Amino acid sequence: MAESQTNPKPKSISPDAKTLHQILSAAAPDGLAAALSATGIPPTPDLVQDVLRLSYSNPTAAIEFFRWAGRTNKHSGLSWNLMVDLLGNNSMFEPMWDAIRSMRNEGVLSLPTFISVFGSYCSAGRVKEAIMSFEVMDRYGVPPDVAAMNALLSAIYGEGGSTTLAVEFFEKTKVKISPDGDTFLILLEGCEREGNVAKAKTTFGEMVVRLGWSKENILAYSSLLMTLVRGRELEEAIKFLLVMKGKNCLPGLKFFSNALDVLLKQNDSTHAIALWDIMMDSGIMPNLMIYNTIIGILCNAGDADKAYRFLDEMVFYGVFADSFTYNMIFQCLVKHKKVHEVREFFIEMIKNECPPTPSNCAAAIAMCFEGDDPEMAIEIWSYMIENSLSPVDESANALLIGLCNLHRFSEYRRFAEDMLDRRVKIHESTMEKLKNARYKDGRSARDTYDNLLKRWKAS
Repeated sequence: MAESQTNPKPKSISPDAKTLHQILSAAAPDGLAAALSATGIPPTPDLVQDVLRLSYSNPTAAIEFFRWAGRTNKHSGLSWNLMVDLLGNNSMFEPMWDAIRSMRNEGVLSLPTFISVFGSYCSAGRVKEAIMSFEVMDRYGVPPDVAAMNALLSAIYGEGGSTTLAVEFFEKTKVKISPDGDTFLILLEGCEREGNVAKAKTTFGEMVVRLGWSKENILAYSSLLMTLVRGRELEEAIKFLLVMKGKNCLPGLKFFSNALDVLLKQNDSTHAIALWDIMMDSGIMPNLMIYNTIIGILCNAGDADKAYRFLDEMVFYGVFADSFTYNMIFQCLVKHKKVHEVREFFIEMIKNECPPTPSNCAAAIAMCFEGDDPEMAIEIWSYMIENSLSPVDESANALLIGLCNLHRFSEYRRFAEDMLDRRVKIHESTMEKLKNARYKDGRSARDTYDNLLKRWKAS
């Protein structure tokens, strides 16, 4: 088992700690104490802690080392806590409680000890034992306070434990211990993870009744809102947002960014605009990432005009579009066959040094032929060649098929020969389409095709 995440390996390992750790790894159990003593290295508290942090994968040897070191010096509270954490991480719960009782006798037992116990039990899927540990804290001289309650709730939720057990524990404990903002944050984040919208609403209501409104609890408010957004209860989310705005407790840019990411997946442009308006009215300044998200939402909804308006306004907020921004709008225009707009937007993209991607170029070339603007298709192809935009295979085949459909065979041949010179891959289906067209036009046309076919086969 790896070492505890709360007690990681020391960043720098002293030579003495490395020596002792090597002995723990190599020496036989019955000769371990003698081997450690033979080094002549004094087991100072710092050294003991470093060795324990290195020994999570070797608990039996760690126990012997701990006993050996304790014969020389009285262990510090931190060393004891590390020992308890090490034992718990290895599911050695009986020895763990033996250590806890020893700590009580030496007067070094503390809240961090029990926080470690909670985490170990929950990691092992033994949530009921973690709750029982909380219930016996006062017997060991450590009063169970709100920090302990929060630590246990966090451990239960953090290890994917039973939400039912967590809620039952909270309902039982809150009678004696008043929850604070962190308590409700943990509970609301648990609701968010499991998508429990109803429980999130009731928990939030209790939070406001108990604690009122406070900027210190904005993370909890954000968690409620994200639960509502993911649960597609956008009208509720917007109502809560407006109340929070009135209480001067509105979440920041991170919430709006996360919420819009969800709405992008849900393809919900209507509520996305509503959230955006609240954000802008509240003076929260957007960045490029969130602009790209809202533009992506609008493009997915086919609203290229509104997406373009967002593109235009970006500069007024000190945000400048990137190639991804332009390509989303360009793709939308192509998809919805806005031939005239594609021509104008292509020119703007080139001007701003944000050219279309090769896949967008291929789609645009095909669309321009369908939309009776073959010259634009040729212009896009020429730009790709002149600016070494690659890969070009799909665009090349789209161009040839478009020319073939228009019976512009001389241009087809000229472009095809140039493509072969450039080692562009012309698909067999593209050549077959030309064959079907040219073989109907007499011997001269067939000869022209056959010559091109020979070049294609040789390429």
